[in-house]
Amino acid sequence: MAVVNNPNSPRQKMINLMYLVFIAMMALNVSSEVLDGFVLVEDSLHHSIENSTQRNTIVSRELDTYYQANPDKVREWYNKGVQVTSASEDIYNYVQQLKERIVKVADGKNGDVTDIQHKDNLEAASRIMLAPLNGEGKNLRDAIDSYRTLMANLVQDPEKNRIIKESLSTTPSRQADINGRKWEESLFENMPVSAAITLLTKLQSDIRYVQGEVMSNLLNSVDVGDYRVNMVEAQVVPVSQIVMRGSSYEANIVLSAIDSTKRPAVYVNGRMLDAEANGRFVVPTSSTGTFPVEGYIEMPNSDGTTLRRDFRSEYFVTEPGATVAPTLMNILYAGIENPIRIAVPGIPSGSVFPTISTGRLTKKGESIWDAFPAANSVGQEAVVTVSAQMADGRRIEMAKTPFRIRMLPDPMPYIEYKDANGNVRKFRGGTIPKRNLMEAGGILAAIDDDILNIQFTVLRFELIYPDSFGNMINEPTEGGNFSERQKNFIRGLARGKQFWVNRVVARGPDGVERSIPPIQVIVN
Repeated sequence: MAVVNNPNSPRQKMINLMYLVFIAMMALNVSSEVLDGFVLVEDSLHHSIENSTQRNTIVSRELDTYYQANPDKVREWYNKGVQVTSASEDIYNYVQQLKERIVKVADGKNGDVTDIQHKDNLEAASRIMLAPLNGEGKNLRDAIDSYRTLMANLVQDPEKNRIIKESLSTTPSRQADINGRKWEESLFENMPVSAAITLLTKLQSDIRYVQGEVMSNLLNSVDVGDYRVNMVEAQVVPVSQIVMRGSSYEANIVLSAIDSTKRPAVYVNGRMLDAEANGRFVVPTSSTGTFPVEGYIEMPNSDGTTLRRDFRSEYFVTEPGATVAPTLMNILYAGIENPIRIAVPGIPSGSVFPTISTGRLTKKGESIWDAFPAANSVGQEAVVTVSAQMADGRRIEMAKTPFRIRMLPDPMPYIEYKDANGNVRKFRGGTIPKRNLMEAGGILAAIDDDILNIQFTVLRFELIYPDSFGNMINEPTEGGNFSERQKNFIRGLARGKQFWVNRVVARGPDGVERSIPPIQVIVN
C-alpha cells in the first residue's frame, strides 16, 4: 500500500523539522564576517556604477551636441546612442527590481536594498530567481543575452567586441557545466541574500561599463572617414636623414596635395630636377657632416598664375657604425641562448653579418640574434664583430663589442597554484591554503627577476617538519613532485601548522646542478 505524506502526520512533521534544522545549519556556515564583506563589495560596486554613469552621461551629452550642430552627419550614430541608452536603462532597472523583490522576501514588504536585515537568508534568492513556474533566472539570462548581442553588433573592433561579450557572459562555469547546472542555478541556488544582491549589483556595474564602451565607440565613429585639408605645403621626404659615407642620400620632394593632371617643377639647391625623376632627389656623399636640401616647387594654377611653395630640410652623413644592444644585460650567460639586438643604421638586417669569438650566433628574427657561449667559457670575454654589405657589394666591418661571460645565477624555488579566479600564482614562502597546497603537486624553480626568465628542473627535495614530540622529521623525494608520504603529511596538517621545503636541488639549461634556498610553509 502506498504511503501518503499527510502534512499533519508525525512522520511529515519530523521531515519538516529536519529540513528546518538543515537550513539553520547551512545558515550557520555563513559567517557574519563573510556577509559583512559582501556589504563592502556592494559599496565599492555602487561607487564604480556612479563613476560609469557620470562618464556615460558626459559621452551622451557630447553626442547630442554633435547632433545638434550637424544632424545630417551625426544622425546615424545619435540614433544608435539613443537605442543603447534605452536598452541599458531597461535591463539595469529590471535587475534593480529583482534585487528589491529578493530583499522583500527576506525582510518583508518594508525590506530595503540599502539596509538588508536578513543577509544570511538562503531561500529568498532561490524563490525569486529559481521558482519552477515563475522564476526570473531564465528571464534574466535571456535579457542579458539579448542585450549583449545588441551591444556587440554596434562595435566593429574585434578586441572591444570580445571584451563586451566576456563582460556579459551567461555561460556556466566549467564546474557548474560539469554538474549540469544552468547559469542562474550556479549563481542563486542556496545563495545568501547578501551575496545574491552583490552579484546582481556587479551585473549592473557590467551593464554600465558596456554601455560606456559602446557609447564611446559611437562617439569616436562620428569622424571616421573624414579627411581635412587646410594647407598645401612643400615637403622633403628622405629615405633616411642619416647616411653612411660611401652611400647615397635619397629624398622625395613633393607637395602634400597634388593634381595628377599637372606636374610640378622642382628646384633643389639651385638646379631643377628632371621631369622623369618625379621629385626624387639623389646626391652622392663623399664626406661626413650636415648638408642642406632647400629649394621650391612651382605648380601652374588654372587661372594662369603659378603656385610656389618653398621647402628646407637637411641630411646627415656619418661614419660607419653599428649598435649591438643586449636585451638582457651587458653580459652573456654561459650555456644558454642570450638574445641580443644587432643593427646597423641605414642597412637592412639581411645585409648585416655578425660573428662571435667564442660560442655561436643564431639569427632569431629582425635584428635579433641568440648568442650561445659554451658552458666552460665562464670568466672569458666574447667579442661580437659586426660587418655590413654595401650596395656596391663591399663588406665593411662596423663595430666590435665585448661581453663578459658569467654563470647563470641560482634560481628560487616556488609552489605554483591557481587562486579563486583561476589566475596562476607563485608561492615563495609564508601562508598558503591547504587546498592550494594539495592541488600544486610539487616544487618548481626558476629565475624570474624581470630580467631573466629561465625555468630549472627540480631533481630532489625534502620536507622537514616536527612530530608530536618536537623532533624534526625529514621526508625526502626524488624529482619535483610531492611523494605520497609527503602528500599524506600535508593532508593531515591543521591550520597554523608549518613545515619547510629544504635541500632543493635543481638543474638549469646550462646543465649545472645547484642547491637553492628553502621555503617556509604555514598552512592556512
